[in-house]
Amino acid sequence: MPIDAAKALAAEPRTGELTWTTKDVQLYHLGIGAGVPATDPDELRYTLESRLHVLPSFATVAGSGSPGVISGLSMPGIDVDLAKVLHGGQSLTLHRPIPARGIATATGRIAAVYDKGKAAVLVMRTEVADADGPLWTNDAQIFVRGEGGWGGDRGPSTRLDDPTGEPDRTVERTVREDQALLYRLSGDFNSLHADPEFAKLAGFEKPILHGLCTYGMTLKAVVDTLLGGDVGRVRSYTTRFAGVVYPGETLRVRMWHTAESTRVAVSAVERDDAPVLADTVVEHS
Repeated sequence: MPIDAAKALAAEPRTGELTWTTKDVQLYHLGIGAGVPATDPDELRYTLESRLHVLPSFATVAGSGSPGVISGLSMPGIDVDLAKVLHGGQSLTLHRPIPARGIATATGRIAAVYDKGKAAVLVMRTEVADADGPLWTNDAQIFVRGEGGWGGDRGPSTRLDDPTGEPDRTVERTVREDQALLYRLSGDFNSLHADPEFAKLAGFEKPILHGLCTYGMTLKAVVDTLLGGDVGRVRSYTTRFAGVVYPGETLRVRMWHTAESTRVAVSAVERDDAPVLADTVVEHS
């Protein structure tokens, strides 16, 4: 069996150094659509180094040394075909606000292996800390098609009941035609997001937007709309990737807000509100 769950879970964690500067943060923010209008004081917090704060989802791209998904798929006990791999979901827990520049250590390991029958699910956990202590914990849920069925633990269900009632707020965010080209400069150079021929080979009519770009755009919409633009209020952020987004489309972001959390649903307007992000929760103060 290509996945040996016991061996993967027992493997030694991998560590790497992360470094980032204000330029990396600014580039990430531009990649998720910040800076429009360019002179808006609220947008300058994302783009101007003298006012810069860091949207927590920057944690998904911070630094070049992170033990990321590809590294995790080469851990002992895992030997899979990358063509069968899907990024199913992402969870982020913030331990304190992310500084605009930093040096930190990332420790990555396989935190769980689940048997879903027709697929295996790997939970790849990255814990990041600097000299002052823990910064964030990232969990990437990776589906590997065709690798289930060995009788292992199915794991918890990530599906949530649908929110009740009308959303408290609904906003729309346009995905620029060049959005994926700009976002990929933060580190994900997968040709699926830039090369039309490669995208067609993968079964898409044209290059698709990075799921983690949609993830960042959505968190920015919540922070700006419901949290007064205060990135420090975010405690955690979890989502399930439910569908693709094409550059040039419009995201419809629906929000159901309470004092401590916000449920979110994201869809593609031009495709009859096709789901994009589901089971999405932002916990906040």
